Amino acid sequence: MKNAELLKELRIERHEREDHGHGPGRWPWIAGGVLVVVLAAGAGGWMLWGHPALEVKTAAAVAPTAAAGPGAVLQATGYITARRQATVSAQITGTLTEVLIEEGDRVQKDQVLARLDDNAYRAALDAAEANARATEAQVLQLQAQLDQANRDAVRAHTLATSGLVPKQQDEQARTLVNTTAAQLNAQRKLAAAAQAQAKQAQVNFDYTVVRAPFTGVITVKAAQVGEIISPLSAGGGFTRTGVGTIVDMDSLEIDVDVNEAYIGRVQAAMPAEAVLDAYPDWKIPAHVIAIVPAADRGKATVKVRVALDQKDPRIVPDMGVRVSFLEKAAPKQAAEPPKGVLVPAGAIAQRDGHDAVFVVSGDTAHERAVQPAPQAYGEMRLLPAGVQAGDTVVVSPPEALKDGMRVKSAANP
Repeated sequence: MKNAELLKELRIERHEREDHGHGPGRWPWIAGGVLVVVLAAGAGGWMLWGHPALEVKTAAAVAPTAAAGPGAVLQATGYITARRQATVSAQITGTLTEVLIEEGDRVQKDQVLARLDDNAYRAALDAAEANARATEAQVLQLQAQLDQANRDAVRAHTLATSGLVPKQQDEQARTLVNTTAAQLNAQRKLAAAAQAQAKQAQVNFDYTVVRAPFTGVITVKAAQVGEIISPLSAGGGFTRTGVGTIVDMDSLEIDVDVNEAYIGRVQAAMPAEAVLDAYPDWKIPAHVIAIVPAADRGKATVKVRVALDQKDPRIVPDMGVRVSFLEKAAPKQAAEPPKGVLVPAGAIAQRDGHDAVFVVSGDTAHERAVQPAPQAYGEMRLLPAGVQAGDTVVVSPPEALKDGMRVKSAANP
């Protein structure tokens, strides 16, 4: 009896059962949700990849230096150049028998760098010197004859005055003196010509030895033993025009190209500070030597020569360098560089009432809110945060540029 009552309590009434056989159920809602997700993904993909990439100008964010502080009025890039360098060659054409230099060797003025085959020039020198000695001997011979002729003339004159010899003999003696004197004068001129020829032969012989024109460092070795060198280009690959290149490291300076729109900020003797690309943490004191009075029409720049106030073996020709032109002389101990990075002023744009820059990652531009420092650094602005050194930023971002849009650099379309 109790079991029957328990079974009755477990029975489900008809009105309490779910209606499984009528109505659509839950699957249409699931299908609708999937469709909405697919449409949203398609719309997002069309927004990202449906439009062509926007062409923009870009620049790299750089870490500031101590010289890029408020004292810097302008920054420019350039290269280390040697004011005095030379490709050393012989003044005659000949075959190299010795090459005594290697790249990196430091040489002194008049040091021997190479020697040419000198057999022909030595023979010519010996012949010229022998001829000079022969003419000198003839001068001595004629001088002795002239001395004797003078003595004979004196005796003949004495005897002719006394009437012991005819006057004709006296006249012949004086004529011999004059003739011998004329021969001696001519021979002396021949001796001088022979001496000049000997000197010329000596000069040509000396040309077989190549010497350093000034103290410096060998940067290029251009020829080897057995090759022919010539001061004139003979064409082809068998004749060298030089033995090597020597650079006076004490004459190193910087050549920078300054945009002509800002050249008015640079003055002669203006203090500056240079930072080599190879040693970004090394600040070299410098000053302006001169502003070259000529502009480059193609680049719209003016060349400025900058002297390095500190010499160092690490500074070599053709190194890249960044120069900061200063309002006043840099302090002896450079201040710590400001925190953050420097970007072109045009890279900072207004978006929704705040300053922002667009950082390019791959082919996508990402908007980042920034707060630029109040002081200016020439044409650059300091961003204390939001951008890292080496990041690529968009310069003069167009109004159509939005966060997440695809972009391509104008320099690499």
